[in-house]
Amino acid sequence: MGLCDPQAMMVYTIREGETLELTCLVTGHPRPQIRWTKTAGSASDRFQDSSVFNETLRISNIQRHQGGRYYCKAENGLGSPAIKSIRVDVYYLDDPIVTVHQSIGEAKEQFYYERTVFLRCVANSNPPVRYSWRRGQEVLLQGSDKGVEIYEPFFTQGETKILKLKNLRPQDYANYSCIASVRNVCSIPDKMVSFRLSNKTASPSIKLLVDDPIVVNPGEAITLVCVTTGGEPAPSLTWVRSAGILPEKTVLNGGTLTIPAITSEDAGTYSCIANNNVGNPAKKSTNIIVRALKKGRFWITPDPYHKDDNIQIGREVKISCQVEAIPSEELTFSWFKNGRPLRSSERMVITQTDPDVSPGTTNLDIIDLKFTDFGTYTCVASLKGGGISDISIDVNISSSTVPPNLTVPQEKSPLVTREGDTIELQCQVTGKPKPIILWSRADKEVVMPDGTMQTESYDGILRIVNVSREMTGTYRCQTSQYNGFNVKPREALVQLIVQYPPAVEPTFLEIRQGQGRSITMSCRVLRAYPTRVLTYEWRLGSKLLRTGQFDMQDSTEYTVSSLSRDSYGIYNCNIINEAGAGRCSFLVTGKAYAPEFYYDTYNPLWQNRPRVYSYSLQWTQMNPSAVDRILAYRLGIRQAGQQRWWEQEITVNGNIQKGELITYNLTELIKPEAYEVRLTPITRFGEGDSTIRITVSMEPLKYFIIWRQTFFHCGFEDGNICLFTQDDTDNFDWTKQSTATRDTKYTPNTGPNADRTGSKEGFYMYIETSRPRLEGEKARLVSPVFSVAPKNPYGATNTAYCFSFYYHMYGQHIGSLNVYLRLKGQTAIENPLWSSSGNKGQHWNQARVNINPPTSFQLIFEGIRGPGIEGDIAIDDVSIVEGECMKSDQPANSNVVIPCGPCSIPPRPVSAL
Repeated sequence: MGLCDPQAMMVYTIREGETLELTCLVTGHPRPQIRWTKTAGSASDRFQDSSVFNETLRISNIQRHQGGRYYCKAENGLGSPAIKSIRVDVYYLDDPIVTVHQSIGEAKEQFYYERTVFLRCVANSNPPVRYSWRRGQEVLLQGSDKGVEIYEPFFTQGETKILKLKNLRPQDYANYSCIASVRNVCSIPDKMVSFRLSNKTASPSIKLLVDDPIVVNPGEAITLVCVTTGGEPAPSLTWVRSAGILPEKTVLNGGTLTIPAITSEDAGTYSCIANNNVGNPAKKSTNIIVRALKKGRFWITPDPYHKDDNIQIGREVKISCQVEAIPSEELTFSWFKNGRPLRSSERMVITQTDPDVSPGTTNLDIIDLKFTDFGTYTCVASLKGGGISDISIDVNISSSTVPPNLTVPQEKSPLVTREGDTIELQCQVTGKPKPIILWSRADKEVVMPDGTMQTESYDGILRIVNVSREMTGTYRCQTSQYNGFNVKPREALVQLIVQYPPAVEPTFLEIRQGQGRSITMSCRVLRAYPTRVLTYEWRLGSKLLRTGQFDMQDSTEYTVSSLSRDSYGIYNCNIINEAGAGRCSFLVTGKAYAPEFYYDTYNPLWQNRPRVYSYSLQWTQMNPSAVDRILAYRLGIRQAGQQRWWEQEITVNGNIQKGELITYNLTELIKPEAYEVRLTPITRFGEGDSTIRITVSMEPLKYFIIWRQTFFHCGFEDGNICLFTQDDTDNFDWTKQSTATRDTKYTPNTGPNADRTGSKEGFYMYIETSRPRLEGEKARLVSPVFSVAPKNPYGATNTAYCFSFYYHMYGQHIGSLNVYLRLKGQTAIENPLWSSSGNKGQHWNQARVNINPPTSFQLIFEGIRGPGIEGDIAIDDVSIVEGECMKSDQPANSNVVIPCGPCSIPPRPVSAL
């Protein structure tokens, strides 16, 4: 687990990189469900496995960000969930870093005399780090040298340590060491960093042996060279890129960076940084530009002084051409008509748009269009540097050049399809040239099926694959100015209707019920399109039971009035429309639910005779009245790792009640290895659901012997005194007491000075015999009811138990202490077990009594007041162990945990370990 400080009960400290294990010990029946969560970042979403739902949370290689408060939540449907928390502190210490600075600027070449120098030491840590400085082997302390000051800056209290060297002296040029320490917590060793200060110490300076910017063509190799021009100690050189990480293909060799076969994605600003922890790092940058030409487009603008969108003789027409160019200043355009170069003239005006308004755009204005101006105009974009293919755009101007128009074929809207199909939405575009068509949603601000807000189409068709019901709605198609006329966009609407089969609930439901009883199954429609013509059919297997049609209702039911063996099976309700069918499935069965092993059974294993062991198996039955009466259980047992099961049947007499605890003793186990136990309920329907548990192995056995020797132990430490109660028929009550909290006016010369373990903080129960108590008055303390294990099926005697307790009877007026056994159903009869009277001395004594109760029982402690006030009697550490009492010099075997009887217990976390 890596617990550094076992004394911190509610805080775990662990070293970074170790494995953290938090275990939540939970009691309760039925078995509670466990979930681990964490504050400050919801760590549960960082857990890598299912351990978040286990009693033990395991985090391997824990990191500092995983510290925080962890919560264990247990719930079993009874009462409120139980929650316990614990804080986890992750301890770590990073390598310290020393940086050097001057008070009056940074020296260009070296640190001169008459300068003040600051050495700053920083290390990330938890808990806060402590720093110490050395000059050579000399430990530097505040006040030990008039030329040295050591302090922490106010704004970084506890995080840094400053060593100030005032007016540098020759002896200050030396080797300095900063030692960072977290006082060896979690065995984290101290870390040290050294720095050599000399008269040559200087901050770094560098030079780039490249141009800025660097303009290259795609596919070329580029090399950036960075050299140091100053700095002591020698600076380290690193390259970074402003747009993120360096390209994967980058080759680094000291200060040289090489990018082979550069692409447009590799463009950006690259910086060389030099650092030697003296002064500020030096940085030089250059910008790499990769030439590119892309996205060539055009548009035609009719005469803006006329409302007519058509091109007409005698009017103006403008042809615009646009490309994306990198670098934009190298972009040049050439115009051609029918393949011949075109120069700007009074009627053919060639201009280039302001880059800030419309970058990468050129215009050809034809003034007073004539018939002879008809032809093919070509715009050619190129880069001055060469090496990049030109982009050529052809635009035809003729009598057939007309603005666009959009229509939707009549049979294409509304368009009806089924979920999962592939569908094509179509807008017919006419005109010359045909522009790019933009598709978008017209009925709502949502993305298109491809995830964009607009989708381009060159043929007016929008193709949707695997159409879904969410795509139902109205779609807009409209003309773009690109590759067409720069006029008011034309648009049209297409309605898409997606049919889908009914969505129903429940899709699957298991129903368990006994024979002769009735069940009703209901299938409900959640949504469907079309909603009309909804029909249903009920089937058992392939047998048709009933059909019908929905009117106004949204559900259908089917009832089986009396279940028989033939009416068990899978019932399907199919609800059908034009698009398909939705199905509700019901598995009707008479199988019994699985039993649940009793969660608070602490692996009860005991030794009958040498090398022969027995195990007390305990369980409750889940929903016993849901199906037919359980007739028996089939018990299977095998050693862990073996294939063969040894089976036998356990007969059940009468009905099992909900929450009833059933116990069966497994005997003749040869050795205390791990055993798998499988338990299967049997009804007249057949076998029900099985459950499996692993009983005990050697390691749990050791733990059990040390900590769980008794099935009941009470030291009266908890608030409810182990469910002991005061008898209403007595004269006065027993009192819970500890030496540390008792009244300062207590009676001397009587009563204990500590609890049975010698602790003055520990509690015990005692009778206070001071006034107004009278001689012969009684105080009676009654235990909870203990259920006994059933008789061994192979034996003839009742189970024997060893009942023990500690008592303290000191004082000259001690009366008597009696113990009685009360059996279930015999409340008027109390069997004397043990009795003692008179002064026994100022110490605790132990009493042991063998008992053989045939049924559930209670124990009663009766204290009787003696003739005076010095007669206090106390008891502590009451325990009950299965098996006869042994001599104190004999080792104790493990013993069976006896349950509290048929009950349901809300979850209760015991502790987190």
